[in-house]
Formats: sequence, structure tokens, C-alpha cells
Amino acid sequence: MKDGFVKVAALTPKIRVADCRYNVENICLMIDEACEKGAQLLVFPELCITGYTCGDLFWQESLLREAERGLEQIRRHTQGKDALVFVGLPWQKNGKLYNVAAVLCDGCLLGLVPKRNLPNYNEFYELRHFTPGRPEVELLRVGGVLVPFGMSQLFCCKELGELTVAVEICEDLWAPNPPSVGHALAGATVIVNLSASDEATGKNVYREALISGQSARLLCGYVYASAGEGESTQDLVFSGHNVIAENGHVLVQSERFGCGAVYTELDVRRLTAERRRMTTFVTDAAGYQRIEFHLQPRETQLTRWFDPAPFVPSGRKDREKRCEEILMMQAMGLKKRLEHTGSRCAVVGISGGLDSTLALLVMVKACDLLGLPRSSVTAVTMPGFGTTDRTYRNACELTRELGAQLLEVSIRDAVNQHFRDIGHDSSVHDVTYENSQARERTQILMDLANQKGGLLVGTGDLSELALGWATYNGDHMSMYGVNCSVPKTLVRHLVRFYADTCKEERISAILCDVLDTPVSPELLPPENGQIAQKTEDLVGPYELHDFFLYYVMRFGYAPSKLYRVAQCAFAGRYDQETILKWLRTFYRRFFAQQFKRSCLPDGPKVGSVALSPRGDLRMPSDACARVWLEDLEQIG
Repeated sequence: MKDGFVKVAALTPKIRVADCRYNVENICLMIDEACEKGAQLLVFPELCITGYTCGDLFWQESLLREAERGLEQIRRHTQGKDALVFVGLPWQKNGKLYNVAAVLCDGCLLGLVPKRNLPNYNEFYELRHFTPGRPEVELLRVGGVLVPFGMSQLFCCKELGELTVAVEICEDLWAPNPPSVGHALAGATVIVNLSASDEATGKNVYREALISGQSARLLCGYVYASAGEGESTQDLVFSGHNVIAENGHVLVQSERFGCGAVYTELDVRRLTAERRRMTTFVTDAAGYQRIEFHLQPRETQLTRWFDPAPFVPSGRKDREKRCEEILMMQAMGLKKRLEHTGSRCAVVGISGGLDSTLALLVMVKACDLLGLPRSSVTAVTMPGFGTTDRTYRNACELTRELGAQLLEVSIRDAVNQHFRDIGHDSSVHDVTYENSQARERTQILMDLANQKGGLLVGTGDLSELALGWATYNGDHMSMYGVNCSVPKTLVRHLVRFYADTCKEERISAILCDVLDTPVSPELLPPENGQIAQKTEDLVGPYELHDFFLYYVMRFGYAPSKLYRVAQCAFAGRYDQETILKWLRTFYRRFFAQQFKRSCLPDGPKVGSVALSPRGDLRMPSDACARVWLEDLEQIG
């Protein structure tokens, strides 16, 4: 349970209809196996002690008594087991029969939760046998012990406060107003569903969408266990389709048409962080009864997949769709700003690097949308002390091929004059040497924009803003920043997408060469004509920093937890020492460079993570990083 991770399992035992003894034996075997694998939350299917397809046998006293004896056997079997277990069975109360989930932990029956929505259409006829459950919780005497009975129950882990579990059963999820809505608003972070959903062509796709959608809507983990092999096939087939989702993402699901188990880890602290952030998620636990249970604190071994590129969709089709959408959002943002300011032209500094290339592509797209000639864009190349032939050539050729105006203004003489004015030795390649060039370029661009009555478009991206890798009042400043919420890892894919879809062979070739060029501000003199200053050698790999940024901003991960999941995501690519080194760098720079983000130009938000001081990050410029850095010091 370290860092809020809880290993959970959705289990489908092989059963025999109405053979409770056989079913209980298989349930107990699966409990043993799941506990050996470290699972601490175990969910079995609906009515699995008897089988869902017993039909009118549910009216037989012999079956109901055998089911109760089976539950008692499972209860005893859970003694000493470090797990919260949910099993389904029919239950008699006040002359009526209910479809319930029994909740067990360490030999105790913690509660009985009845199904509320009983389907009585098509192949279903549950109202023939069962009575709908009610939200109100009452106490029943079971084996001499008072046990809560009712839907409004929350099962709360004493050792991990963020783990609160609630139950719904099969059709409850499919109803217009699922009980899980109330459960989540009452504080449940995990919903378990004991199900017996029969199979039909295409139903699995809908089922998966329903589960993932509900987990997204409720910001919860959702563990769905369904009946499988052994249920009657008199009229139906049950596939044992088990699904575990978290906040809109299916973490794992089973192959259909069989029995077995699926395992993964839910991150309940991530879920509570999401709920803290969303002001529209308003909790109300009125009428709910909280039942505590105990689990042994342990360091859950992580088996779930962590995407090393969280900003970039992994599938080609999804990635292309995302790139097309973002390019349009960037262009539409710029289009509106040009219209509002009455600007008929726009200026950009073009270096032959990725960011300025993307900005130029967005600008010509905005001109196309406005019906302006692409010559309305003035791309300015400003060779300096570190400019290489490769980047200069790419900048010039791309501008010409796109139909924008190209203007060249060398900064060498102006910067040397500036060095003389302030008494700086030009052979000293320090921060003054570098930043003087960046500020000279920005001055040129600002003045050209004024001269042309146009708008200066900024090129800096989200990753640079996170690290403060920009010269204050240099490339840090513009009149509108089109790349401000695009991380470096995604910039590459946007440029690649344009290269693949532009249908212009020469433009595509130039863009591919830009993609192959090392990321560099080119502020230091080249070595043998090659780039001497490589950004990722200085601040670290952008794929690591983008990963860090995503989990810090999106879910508020603690540094030690972020280090742990980064090891999983980048296993085999970066060793522990490298990850820890650049994670320290990330936190130091993220805090120290906030003053640059506090006065950012406007720019469009295109994804779920952004750093605008007017939107997603209202952070003091002088906040202290001590708590975060000390957490990392305890690691190594």
C-alpha cells in the first residue's frame, strides 16, 4: 500500500450450477492464489456461491441454506488472510430474497450489500426471485453477530485512509442512476461490481466503455468481476469478462470465455488528488455507514504499465488525430489574436530548431484560416556566435518553401557592441555571453513587429517553461506564445505529423532534418562546425522531464513516488542514478524558475497540463522546494 498503490483482483471461479460446495472450494482456492500474489482487494462474481443461473431453484430452502453454509466456510477461510473479499450469494431477510454481496476480511463478515436494480427484460427475470435492495442500512444478526445490511455502506481501510470501497452489483451499473454515483460522492474511491453479464456479439465493447466511463465520471477505481464458465448455457453464455479501470483508463481486462483472474494496482492517492483538484466533485456522506477494516501495510510490487510518454498517444491513429487537433487549436488561438489586434502580419524568430519550426507551421496555418497570404508571416533568422550551417540552412529553406517572407539580421556586431558597452569580455562564455544574444534577438523581433504593425509570436514550449530554460525577457517574452502548452516530446510528433501529411516533398525533407538536429539554443560557438551546446546534456533528457512534469502537475505525486514510477516506466532505458539525478534537477529548476512563468505572455492551452499563471498554476515565485528535495534525499 506504499504510495497509495493497492493490488486488486477480479476473479472468476469455475462453478457448477447449484453446487455450493464445489463453488466454495474453488472460491477458497482462488482466494489463496490471489493472496499469494499479493492482492489485497478480491472481487468475485454475482451469486457465485450458488451460480447466477439457478432460476427457480432460488426458491428452494435447501439451496439457500447451503449458500449460507458456504458463506460461513469462506468467512472462516479468510481468517488470517490479508485481504478484503467480496462474494455474491442469495440472502433471505424478512421473508424476501435478495441478491447480495458479502464483504469479508480476516474472518469477519463486515456487511451485506443488496442489489438495487433488478433487470426484468429480455433474457433477465430477476424480479421473479429477488427483491430490490434499499439504501438504508439496518443490522441483521448473522451467526450471533450483528452485520450491516443495505446499499449505503462504505468499507474504509484503517491503514490507508484513501482506500474506501463501495459495492454495486451488475445491472446497477447499467441503470440510468447507478448507486456508484452516490457511493463516490460519499467518499468511495474504489467501486467493486459483482456481475453476471451474459455475452452477446459486441456487448464486451459496450461493457468496457461503460466501466471506463464510470471510473472517469466518478474519479474512481472500478473492479468488475463477471460470471464465466460453469454457468448454465441453457439459453445464455457467460464469458468471465473481468475489467479493472481507473479514472477512465482500462488497466487490465481478461480474455473472454473462460475462468481465471486479472490483477493490477489501483493508485487511490492519485484518485484523491484528482478529486481535490475538481471543485465540482462535491462529497456528501449523509446516510452512509462507514465500516472499518484492516490491511497489512506493505510495499505493493508494481506491475501496471506507466506510459513513458504520457503526453503522446501510443497508437499511430490516435497520435495523428491528436496532432491534427493540437495544430488546429494553436492556429485558431493565433487566428483570434490576429483578428482581435487587427494585425495583418506576424513575426517569428526562426532558428532551424524544433520549437521555432512548429511556431512557423502554426503561423502559416493561421494565415490560411484567415485567408491571408503566407507572405504575411515574416520569419527572421538572426545568426549569432553559435549558429551552425545546418540550422541556418534549414531555417531559410523552410521559410521559402512555406511561402513566408525571410529576413536575415545578424546579431554579431550588435552583441559585440553591447559587450563593449557593459564591459564584458567576449571570450568569457558565461551566462551574460549567452543571454545577451537571446535578448538582442528578442529586441530585434519586437521592433520589427512594431515596424510592420504586426504581432511577435513566441516559440518557447511547455517543457522549457517547466525548467525555466529560457532567457528572462529574451526568448521568454513575446506577444503571443503558440507553443506554451506543448511539451517537447509532443513538439517532435507535431512536426513529424506535418512532415508526413503536407504532401510537399521538399518541406517534408527539411522537417525531417530538423527532427534529426540536436536540441540546442546555439549560444556557444560551434566545434568543427557542429553544435557545441546540447540542451539535454545540460538539463537532462526531455522525455524524463516531461514524464516528471505530467505526474507533478496532473496528480501531485510526491517526489519519492514519482521516482518509483519513473523506474517502472523507463526500466532498461535509464538507471536509478540517472533518474534520481534529473529528478532533483527538475524540482530545483521548477521551483527556482517560477518567476519566469509568473509573467508569461498569453497562449492557448491545448492539453490537460499547462503552466499559465492565469490558469493552471498559481504558484508563488518565491516558494521553497525544501520539502520536495528532502523527500528525494531520503532515497539516496
